[in-house]
Amino acid sequence: MNHAEGRWTGQQRNRSERLARAGAALGGALDGKVVQASHIVELLHAVLEPGDRVCLEGNNQKQADFLGKALTRVDTARVHDLHMLLSVLSLPEHLDVFEKGIASKLDFSFSGPQAGRLAKLAQSGKLNIGAIHTYLELFARYFIDLTPRVALVAAEMADREGNLYTGPNTEDTPAIAEATAFKSGIVIAQVNQIVDKLPRIDIPGDWVGYVVQSPTPYYIEPLFTRDPALISEIQVLMAMMAIKGIYAEYEIERLNHGIGFDTAAIELLLPTYAASLGLKGKIARHWALNPHPALIPAIEAGFVESVHSFGSELGMENYIRARPDVFFVGPDGSMRSNRAFSQAAGHYACDLFIGSTLQIDLQGNSSTATLGRIAGFGGAPNMGADARGRRHPSKAWLKAGEEARAGRDVIPRGQKLVVQMVETFREHMAPAFVDKLDAWQLAEQAGMAIPPVMIYGDDVSHILTEEGIANLLLCRTDEEREQAIRGVAGYTPVGMARDKRMVENLRDRGIIRRPEDLGIDKRMATRDLLAAKNMKGLVRASGGLYDPPKRFRNW
Repeated sequence: MNHAEGRWTGQQRNRSERLARAGAALGGALDGKVVQASHIVELLHAVLEPGDRVCLEGNNQKQADFLGKALTRVDTARVHDLHMLLSVLSLPEHLDVFEKGIASKLDFSFSGPQAGRLAKLAQSGKLNIGAIHTYLELFARYFIDLTPRVALVAAEMADREGNLYTGPNTEDTPAIAEATAFKSGIVIAQVNQIVDKLPRIDIPGDWVGYVVQSPTPYYIEPLFTRDPALISEIQVLMAMMAIKGIYAEYEIERLNHGIGFDTAAIELLLPTYAASLGLKGKIARHWALNPHPALIPAIEAGFVESVHSFGSELGMENYIRARPDVFFVGPDGSMRSNRAFSQAAGHYACDLFIGSTLQIDLQGNSSTATLGRIAGFGGAPNMGADARGRRHPSKAWLKAGEEARAGRDVIPRGQKLVVQMVETFREHMAPAFVDKLDAWQLAEQAGMAIPPVMIYGDDVSHILTEEGIANLLLCRTDEEREQAIRGVAGYTPVGMARDKRMVENLRDRGIIRRPEDLGIDKRMATRDLLAAKNMKGLVRASGGLYDPPKRFRNW
């Protein structure tokens, strides 16, 4: 090879060197692409180099936990200053690598359970945050400027050629594996089983460098399961307002729900309250959504026609298999989820996102990053944003755009509905409405260029609380917008500081609507409206197909 040729093949040569080191180090512990679990740390020593970008698959649910633990055991004299790429920081090991000096830089999307620890590590200088991303944004950067050199992923099964079967929890694996494999990187997969023949091939073997059968199945969290027994009557009332005041009025057919009891209440009111309003076949037909158990009664009632999922949900496997017309199911009978495609669908193909948050300010900006907690955003900013690149029309999209632009001499365009649905007081009586987001102070403490806002106020179309709905699309001035927000902020300090006369004027104009303005009798907002009142009710609605995780079984 002459110098000119070598100039363009450095990454390929480096990959060959890493593979050669692995072959020499493992010897008989390596059978083709199959590595013995007891030799996993030796493999990591061979294929990793200081300063590598390493993507460790940690999703909302599926975790490459065996590989994550193995990474914490490498010798820092040989492996250090790694740049970690993670969708979700869920497990202690995800941050142990920073405590131990194995890694120094992090780019991520969400940190839920590790949010407090992440904040402390960042403040102490043990961890440098590159950026907090949305999921789709992080996946996109894998193909631009954050391409992994080594990817550690998880799958259900592999064969001896390295082909992977991801089953229902495909999640992030395709995006990670493709970006790594096609830029001379190395993909290492932990699997639950190594078999002779796979049910289907989700990741081709020539993308995969090594597979290892983990001593225990990969960890998966039933993140989207909500027990209907814990849904309150306030949440029922808010769900009634969402259905009658937003879903019905805009004829919302394509949508995404955030995680929580608020949206679970909406799902459980579709076969009862929404049906009583004659909305079957008119709303909530097509979803970008994990297979929420709370959606089972609506599916059985014929409300739901299709669901594409970011990931799966424990216990829903048999139900999904029995409903292939609804879910994206392969010939093997299992669903294939895909977080990147579902994020794109939620961004461009859905007319509404409705979710919750921890704080909302007077401009409608919201964030889940509060003092002492760097929780990140996950997919909410993709779901909760008006996609400026969208061009296809729908009734909901066009109506929202008309409301936002009425009376203005501008070219017409549609707008996505983005609803923040919160009770005025959160846990421990913390007000959901604040004059200034904690994100400002957090940005200063962590040295961030901008405050970590989850959903920007100019994307928010409605704010829904137990007090009513504020339609921000109809506001024509910043002052109107602020008073509309104050008008549904209840007895929080923000709500108590409202201009009573102006709020009543906004109500007269239909910008603020209370339950009674929507024709909703608060006395009807009881748990009796829920299509299933507990987990056993969901099992019954599924015809016994739903098998809840043990923690949700109380019978």
